[in-house]
Amino acid sequence: MSEALDFPLPDWYSEEDINIFRDATFGFYERECAPHSEKWRKNGIVDREAWNKAGAMGLLCASMPEEYGGTGGDYRHEMIIMEEMPRAGVEGFGISLHNAIVAPYILHYGTEEQKHKWLPKLASGEMVGAIAMTEPGAGSDLQGIRTTAKKSGNGYVLNGSKTFITNGGTANLIIVVAKTGNEDGAKGVSLMVVETDGAEGFKRGRNLDKIGHHAQDTSELFFDEVDLPADALLGTEEGQGFFQLMDQLPQERLNIAVQAVGSMERALRETIAYTKERTAFKKPIMAFQNTQFKLAECKTITTVAKTFTYHCAERLMKGELDASTASMAKYWVTDVEGKVMDECLQLFGGYGYMEEYPIARMFTDARVQRIYGGTNEIMKLLIARSL
Repeated sequence: MSEALDFPLPDWYSEEDINIFRDATFGFYERECAPHSEKWRKNGIVDREAWNKAGAMGLLCASMPEEYGGTGGDYRHEMIIMEEMPRAGVEGFGISLHNAIVAPYILHYGTEEQKHKWLPKLASGEMVGAIAMTEPGAGSDLQGIRTTAKKSGNGYVLNGSKTFITNGGTANLIIVVAKTGNEDGAKGVSLMVVETDGAEGFKRGRNLDKIGHHAQDTSELFFDEVDLPADALLGTEEGQGFFQLMDQLPQERLNIAVQAVGSMERALRETIAYTKERTAFKKPIMAFQNTQFKLAECKTITTVAKTFTYHCAERLMKGELDASTASMAKYWVTDVEGKVMDECLQLFGGYGYMEEYPIARMFTDARVQRIYGGTNEIMKLLIARSL
């Protein structure tokens, strides 16, 4: 049962081994991550050691097959990794991108050689993954990218720049969206896997100064005549990148919804506790009808959001989650996340505006959810195509 929502977990999400994994994951975050959260926020990056410990714990590549070094789990394990992080009060650890976005590209589209080469290193923490889509002049419009990977001998030469890259300051395996052909639009796009250690011509830009997610290393990346081997092309055929991206974006968008629900639950839990302890006019804030009504609204919204998100997760595991439904989850859940964060912050009064209170950080962290993974306006366009 969810302590903030009284939410009974569905049968598919409450098996004994799943519950054991849930407890172990929360314990890892509480023991190995939460004590360092303030340091990570101050430094603008999660310690590299945390990635190695997560790998040793079996939290990296949890849904990857054991033959490639993974834990052999499924999307439920990735959900737990995303949900337990806010519950433990941990911020900025880009493990969900590494696990549930980067690794699946290699699993689904890589050759056997590529899977055996990269997935075990991602699973151990030897490599940290990132995906570089966005450019200074191309965000949700992936067809507008200008980064190129030109044929050179038996390999490629990569040129271009990327921005707003999650894990950008840490990652040493980066899937780069690049043009390998001269065709306009989607046809010439490929995914190039770049191992950055010792790569001449690769540079990391500054750690970007964001209004939220201060512990997350979000960076600019620059590729200047970077030589890549032939097997840097993900898969065996050029020009498949855009279709590979479109095929995997439903899971990415569901990930964002799962994270949003986890944050909403934490906000609700923190606010309920605060309003029961904080007094005004000689009685707890919770005693006022306005407080009760606002929290009743937040609990209802969060429960509906969680119900729909779990419905989408079940469909994903059955191979039935379509782009339109995933877009609904991403757009609506992140929209209402903003509403819940705003209402909860208001109930903290002036303290809600102070960085030392988690609700202030959750409020600013939530804002980007409506932007990355495709803006919510783009989500509405995708949904409209199904009408």
